[in-house]
Amino acid sequence: MQVVPRYAGFWRRLGACLLDALLFTLLLGLLQGVLGAGGLRLNAGEGTLWLSARIDALHNLLALALTVFMWMRFMGTPGKLLLGCHVVDARSGRPLRLWQAVLRYLAYLASLLPLGLGFLWIAWDRRKQGFHDKLAGSVVVLGQEPHWPGGEENKSLRQLLEELR
Repeated sequence: MQVVPRYAGFWRRLGACLLDALLFTLLLGLLQGVLGAGGLRLNAGEGTLWLSARIDALHNLLALALTVFMWMRFMGTPGKLLLGCHVVDARSGRPLRLWQAVLRYLAYLASLLPLGLGFLWIAWDRRKQGFHDKLAGSVVVLGQEPHWPGGEENKSLRQLLEELR
């Protein structure tokens, strides 16, 4: 029996994105407060711009690292997981590899640049892939445990025993 994955659609993914934006904003705001950087931005002069650029770079690096880690370890960011979605490799249904996760994150720019068309594309694509998914070879599926046609769960006991020989 072949199990066909159920792909997460545009509205569910948009909801997950909004949840993630809220959570990441809170997390980064707390981090900035703990580091005391917010008070340092009030100073006037070139030092303020330099510090502001460094804080923005730190925010971007933390968002990249946290997102890539979450995709690889848990197959989703908090928003996606709360809405029952998993980001997986489009061919195998397994967690993303490091290069795929980094490429997917950086490819958000490709989805955003043409007036957000790459994100809107999710609504029309048969596998609900945005441009960033297509570039990284990923899909977002629904369900607790992603299952893929041809995976271990679809093999008979006889096939599994033959592989042990």
